[in-house]
Amino acid sequence: MPTNQILNAIVIGAGWAGLGVSDALRSKGLSHRVLERGRIGETWRTQRWDSFRMNTPNVHAVMPGDQYQGLDPEGVMTRNQFVALLEDFAVRKRLPLELNTTVTELVRDQESGAFCVSTPRGAFMATNVVIASGNLNCPVRPSWPSDLPSEICQIDASDYRNANRLRPGAVLVVGSGQSGGQIAEDLIEAKRKVFLASSRVGRKPRRYRGRDLSLWLEESGLYDRPRTDEASGLRARPLVGADHTISLQSLGAQGVTLLGRFTGVEGGQFCFADNLLENLLFGDQSSAAYKREVDAYILRAGINAPRPVPDAAETVDARVPNPPILLLDPRVSEITTVVWCTGFKGNFNWVRLPGILDSRGQPIQKDSITTIPGVYFAGLDLGSKIRSGTILAIAAEASIIVNDIIGRMAVQLPYSSRADTRAVCPRSVIGAADRAEC
Repeated sequence: MPTNQILNAIVIGAGWAGLGVSDALRSKGLSHRVLERGRIGETWRTQRWDSFRMNTPNVHAVMPGDQYQGLDPEGVMTRNQFVALLEDFAVRKRLPLELNTTVTELVRDQESGAFCVSTPRGAFMATNVVIASGNLNCPVRPSWPSDLPSEICQIDASDYRNANRLRPGAVLVVGSGQSGGQIAEDLIEAKRKVFLASSRVGRKPRRYRGRDLSLWLEESGLYDRPRTDEASGLRARPLVGADHTISLQSLGAQGVTLLGRFTGVEGGQFCFADNLLENLLFGDQSSAAYKREVDAYILRAGINAPRPVPDAAETVDARVPNPPILLLDPRVSEITTVVWCTGFKGNFNWVRLPGILDSRGQPIQKDSITTIPGVYFAGLDLGSKIRSGTILAIAAEASIIVNDIIGRMAVQLPYSSRADTRAVCPRSVIGAADRAEC
């Protein structure tokens, strides 16, 4: 429950990032609370489809300080297994959670100088705030979905659960990143007719030279490199299957009708760019770039690794439509549903602090630190390193944040000489109509 005490920190979000930061704060004896709008791992519970699997192998899907103890290090967890892992961590570490506590506003209290976090349950005050609510929880669509025929059902990747919950008929999946590729495969395995509007997204093979590729990339240090430009092919979220390689080629071979980028609707017909072959090539180039990195590391380290073998998902005939499909009549094609897999952003509309959000309402930060002392972001997919946005990143991010907090505390006066510890937030609760929701 809210307290009159001015805490050392408030953490917003109880996913892997928020829990990781909380554990780091706890280990240093810093008073704090973790505020979560729902349950532990709420986004994982409510915005993943039924057959969802982690893309991270088990040996890497561990919280800070933990080590994998199971018998399948290169296996992958289900959605529910990962949520259970987060719950177990929170219980073992005795983290101070405030569940079902939606943050409605973050401001600075002018009287005390502390930060005031408003919730429907009341206000929390702290000298530091760590925003760990994620930047991949609000789906993004193009500007023209309203042009689609009204009889077509439109849903986002975060609302997809399984093929049986969709209307009978064909499905158009828009976007060929992780969500689009995996959902398209889930639908085709359910014997649905699937069209996939592709995009310029890299591809990562699941295994290479005898190991899960992620193990090679972590061991070689590639995950610690700064993010590179798109041309390199080494993208943070390329197309990858949970336990096997997924490519545009493999989807086409399974019966998915491959299309170029979805560009709009004209005269009731869906329009697509003539760039499918370019997207196929970009995926191939990205996969080859990853393999070159692993080959170079193996050679450099003198590792006796198995020789490369062809990956059937990358060498199979893609069955590209010839000529390419540039116009598609949804009625003739019997398309009844469009699944938008066109990206996500974060919901930070409740942040009322100047200078830490850009014109799109997204975080401005460097290595988790913002321009406002005492305000931090954790777990962002747009961090400075390739590992950013993965569970592998949170130990280092939490250390940066907590060390910065401790460093600032060392040069500050005691709280009792700075402000009344009974300070009350001037706007402790705001109306439901003012709450920022997606």
